[in-house]
Amino acid sequence: MAERKFYRKTFDKKSLKKEGRKRRITVYILFSLLILFILTILSGIGVFIYYAKDLPRPEKFTERSFIESTKIYDRTGEVLLYELYGETKREIIPLSEMSNNIKNAVIATEDARFYSHHGIDFFGILRAFKLNLNSGRPTYGGSTISQQLIRSTFLTLEKSIARKVKELILTLEMERRYSKDQILEWYLNQVPMGINLYGVQSSSKTYFNKPASELTIAEAAILVASIKAPSYYSPFGNHLDELYGRKDYVIDRMAQENFITEEQAEEAKRQELIFAKVSQTIKAPHFVLHIQEYLFETYGKNFLEERGYRVYTTLDWELQKAAEKAIEEGAERNKKYKAYNAALVAIDPQTGEVLSMVGSANWFGESYPEGCTSGKNCMLDPKLNVSTYRIGRQPGSAFKPFVYVTAFQNGYNSKNTVIDEETNFGVWGGKEYIPQNYDGLFRGEVTLRSALAQSLNVPAVRVLLELSGLQESINTARRCGVTTLKESSNFYGPSIVLGGGEVRLIDMVSAYGVFATEGTRLPPTSILRIEDSEGNIIEQKRKTPKKILDEEPTRILNSILSDNNARAPMFGYNSALYFPNYQVAVKTGTTNSYRDAWTIGYTPNISVGVWVGNNDNTEMSHKPSVTIAGPIWRSFMEAALNKLPKQDFTPPLPEPNPEEKTEE
Repeated sequence: MAERKFYRKTFDKKSLKKEGRKRRITVYILFSLLILFILTILSGIGVFIYYAKDLPRPEKFTERSFIESTKIYDRTGEVLLYELYGETKREIIPLSEMSNNIKNAVIATEDARFYSHHGIDFFGILRAFKLNLNSGRPTYGGSTISQQLIRSTFLTLEKSIARKVKELILTLEMERRYSKDQILEWYLNQVPMGINLYGVQSSSKTYFNKPASELTIAEAAILVASIKAPSYYSPFGNHLDELYGRKDYVIDRMAQENFITEEQAEEAKRQELIFAKVSQTIKAPHFVLHIQEYLFETYGKNFLEERGYRVYTTLDWELQKAAEKAIEEGAERNKKYKAYNAALVAIDPQTGEVLSMVGSANWFGESYPEGCTSGKNCMLDPKLNVSTYRIGRQPGSAFKPFVYVTAFQNGYNSKNTVIDEETNFGVWGGKEYIPQNYDGLFRGEVTLRSALAQSLNVPAVRVLLELSGLQESINTARRCGVTTLKESSNFYGPSIVLGGGEVRLIDMVSAYGVFATEGTRLPPTSILRIEDSEGNIIEQKRKTPKKILDEEPTRILNSILSDNNARAPMFGYNSALYFPNYQVAVKTGTTNSYRDAWTIGYTPNISVGVWVGNNDNTEMSHKPSVTIAGPIWRSFMEAALNKLPKQDFTPPLPEPNPEEKTEE
């Protein structure tokens, strides 16, 4: 018995020691786990501090200025003519100006639990993992909209644990600081949706020519479909079938998340989508490029493409459409006269503001006529802005008003007379100068009114040499704004009165505006004001009127050029130049070689000029300008007269009869 007790006691001691060791091991393990947990927490905090110390704070969103394109508008600010952008085309708008369709489409497709998670969606991650596992490809992502925003804004595309940690840290911090609507607004303003296209507003305007507020379900689905691969899924690319397939997937997701009904989804899938044409991405192209050239020279290309300036121009969009229509129809009609190009400029003479500009015909058509391979030697280069081109064209008889108004400045009036007869005006440029009238006839003694109204050449040369003065006439034209003329009269001779000098269309229209204002010049201007993205005015047009001519000489000139009865013996009583019940002053010009045809006319509130010809200086058919340029000018002028208030010229004072003939 004693022996058995000894063994029992020995066994009990061994058991106790064993149990003690177990307890100590358990305590050690628990303590180790606790230490490990604490170390993990501390490590996590350390990692957080390590990665967070140099990270940009999410509040930088409120300070950060997104790169925005500069926008060029018409005079009302309601018609967008063009956007200047470099690597980024973006327009920032508030969430309230975005269609619910685009909001719902992006949430359904990119982050269905956006309004319920706190930046990281673990259910979304599991869902994406399961879908990728079933498909065998990493097609679906688990990143939330907030994560995508942080990643594209502050981080690189590097795939690493460090970058992912940074992304999570900033995402949680952003979600803590800002509302969901604010995050969604930021996302929709910066998400890429095409090549160099960022945000829903620019994308909507580029693809559908409409603001994001008007997007339909199908259109919104197209934009959201492009987020996955903006270049690949571009509507202007070669993967339309894939884009439409992705679009239908987005619509299905909208239905699955109960943003739309199944019936709406099916209807949206059937909707015919009409994408914007290239011609809809730029309006008034010659005018816009004229503006762009000034902006680049003044502010610099890179600066304008990123600062989001708003450029409000002088262009009247309604009149611009009338100008484009007149040029298009006129250029097509003039093909029978072997005249393939045309240009038009309209200016408000009271302000100098350019209202319309069409620099060449057929901008959006074929680049060049059939058989023409280069713009340098072709009859038509639609991209060339003839109205501002530095190498001018010859104005023909359209130059005569500068000579006659100089004569009126010198004290002569419309009742003074000169002799219209064949005359040798001496040797000029190495040969005798014997000009002829257009019809080959001579009329004897004629008044200055009849001579100018009927555009008689021989009397015009007499007025130049005997009443006005060659140098003085050139000075008048230069002061009125004809910038391309040489200063010295020795360069031209008497042929200047018949259009021997080179001019620009925009200069001629502006210079005729001096007649319309009774002698006051306002240089042509194309910009009303420029604002930055905050609405601060960067540049604003200022009127700089300058008195060039006396009132009475211009009133005499206006009276003659608007006198249909005086014009009728040469042009007829119902020519393209005549508007019943309106006072419209007008002058035509045709060069002797039939390479340029002009019609320039004005009222007190608009000056309009049309040029017709060929870029390579090829001769047109031997027709007068009233036949070739006149109908284009009339078509536009009719639209202008219907739009603008009616204004008549101030009549000149009664003119005394001259006591003697001025030719003597």
